[in-house]
Amino acid sequence: MIRALRLSIIATFMLLTAAREPVLVPDVSQRDVEIRYSFAGAELLLFGAILYPFGRIPSDKADIAVILRGPTQSIIVREKQRVVGLWANAESTRFRSVPGFYSIATSRPLDKLVDERTSAIYELGLGNIQLSPSSEASPEERQRFEKGLIELMQKQQLFSEHPGEIEISQGVLYRAKIAIPARVPVGKYTAETFLIKDGKILSAATRKIVIRKSGFERFVADSAVSIPLLYGLFAIALSLGMGWLAGLIFRRF
Repeated sequence: MIRALRLSIIATFMLLTAAREPVLVPDVSQRDVEIRYSFAGAELLLFGAILYPFGRIPSDKADIAVILRGPTQSIIVREKQRVVGLWANAESTRFRSVPGFYSIATSRPLDKLVDERTSAIYELGLGNIQLSPSSEASPEERQRFEKGLIELMQKQQLFSEHPGEIEISQGVLYRAKIAIPARVPVGKYTAETFLIKDGKILSAATRKIVIRKSGFERFVADSAVSIPLLYGLFAIALSLGMGWLAGLIFRRF
């Protein structure tokens, strides 16, 4: 059985290396990230290898871009304006497919790897994320609100760009580190790896990652969805109990 497994691995390797185009073999250091009460963030290592046809590494080596994106969500962005000395909500725009997390790392600055058209097709870079804004807004309004949304997500460390931070060893092995903030949303994530050369995407591969709550945090989150009535009653009772206990303590002191 061991011999058959070795032969299978060798045969797979020969098929990959004999392909006409380079093939990416990516992986991640963690495919299941658990969020507990003490979760202060994490760091994912995305690594892999580039298998060139017949194992021949070209002299003009290719580049790598890696995107880690989280579950999409619908978001309403509101613009605040000063009215009679007070800040109030004014115009707003809905974006129907905003990733809860988006981080891109590249081996070189993105503008030196691909043109604007290719970046837009593959959503490479913060300015190329397909946010699906409401069709009611004018192009100027959409551009203004998109810029505001991206800046807001960057401040929360949920959107980021890391040009030149992917290491490629001997033209074959690559690795990139992407930080996961403590406020990262839970759900299914996709790690996309692109092999780029002469402004073209030669190969692409994906890996799935799950970020989920565990322990008491998971119990609370599941309860809020599965039994919302009991969850709400428990939250009210807990608030009343904490208020009564605080009042009792202050009366004694």
